[in-house]
Amino acid sequence: MKTVKPDTPKVGILGGGLSGISYAFFSSRMGYDVTVLEKEKAIGGLMRSINEDGFVFDIGGSHVIFSKDKEILDLMLRLLGENKVRNRRNTAILYKGRLVKYPFENGLSNLPLTENISCLIHFLLARIKRRKDHRNLKEFFYNSFGRAISEKYLIPYNEKIWKMRVEDISLDFIGRLPNPKVLDVIKASLGVGSEGYVHQLYFYYPRKGGIQYLVESLRKKVDGEIITGFEVKNVKKESDKWVVSNGYEENVFDNIVSTVPLQEAVKIFNASKEVSNDVSHLKYNSLLTVAIGLKELNIKNLSWLYIPDRDIHSHRISFPSNFSPENAPEGKASILAEITVKPDDPLFKKNSEEIADMVVEELDRLKIFSKDDVIFSRAFKIKYAYPLLDSYYREKIEKIKAFFKEIGVKLVGRFAEFKYINMDDAIRNVLTHLKISNLQELDFLY
Repeated sequence: MKTVKPDTPKVGILGGGLSGISYAFFSSRMGYDVTVLEKEKAIGGLMRSINEDGFVFDIGGSHVIFSKDKEILDLMLRLLGENKVRNRRNTAILYKGRLVKYPFENGLSNLPLTENISCLIHFLLARIKRRKDHRNLKEFFYNSFGRAISEKYLIPYNEKIWKMRVEDISLDFIGRLPNPKVLDVIKASLGVGSEGYVHQLYFYYPRKGGIQYLVESLRKKVDGEIITGFEVKNVKKESDKWVVSNGYEENVFDNIVSTVPLQEAVKIFNASKEVSNDVSHLKYNSLLTVAIGLKELNIKNLSWLYIPDRDIHSHRISFPSNFSPENAPEGKASILAEITVKPDDPLFKKNSEEIADMVVEELDRLKIFSKDDVIFSRAFKIKYAYPLLDSYYREKIEKIKAFFKEIGVKLVGRFAEFKYINMDDAIRNVLTHLKISNLQELDFLY
């Protein structure tokens, strides 16, 4: 533990997910006196991993390490050290019973000939007309990919995962979507190999410990205190100090950084009815994940499989045993199925055993594996998984952020700022908050 100068401000960080631990890591190295308060017994948030009988699963959904941001990618790989595996992406879409190369526009030759030609023609027509005045995600799909690709895959898959109409999804989401090259799509239609999302073509993953190992590596470098099992119930200002209580104990800080979901933050900070009402209008999806240990798989060597079929609950399944040889006992395999649901969906309230059995039955029916080969299955529930950037969220979020800024609370992270960010975005976001523009300025980090 470092020696803290008497006049160093004490910073309380609420939440020990990637954003909270990253903030603690960087700010402690900059000289701040930091303490992280985490509700659960383990840190990690959406990046928590478990080990079940030698099977390792990331229970907050499938996570792998890649990035266009080379500086952040380098940081993550340094944190993994020797404990990493490099993989080439092998991903497919299950479309009408056949495997189509992912992304869909790069797998057109896997479609029946008439559908292949239809997709190519509509794509080229959209590119010739190429309008850029799209008002929502649906218009973006039609203007960028054409009617056939949009209706066969993009619209059904996105409406399945987001649980809302694509015309109601904000343009703020579009920064995360690709802009495929015309020549690549033509080559894909002709069966000439081409790759989309090239920054994801190779990805890294911890050899041992699951994705939580990345957060644990950060934790080891935090020069401060991390307290788990501390559920913040109330935060109040007293004589220019913040008093944070779990109902039994109190911690006192000069400054507060909140990474907890806004839906919980308005309660613990006793926000006004108006602000609480604005937060209640922010929509989000919850997530069910089902971890399945297997004797063997029928489908070999895939990284992920996307399932746009609305008759199947899972929208994506990943294959953790293909990410690292340490993710399953020798000779065994594993799957992690993901299902997004609305928080009030009856499925989210179902018994975990029923959910797991349902997913096993569906994936057996799809011939992903035989249910006779299932060693075990277990379902997990994540209440706050995906913020939904609908057409109305922006007017609400600006007022909400203004409230927290006025009371002097810094919001950091996916659900605290209510924006959809990946791991690399989350770390870069923390650096932006701390006004660190270049990691080379902090060569002492390593």
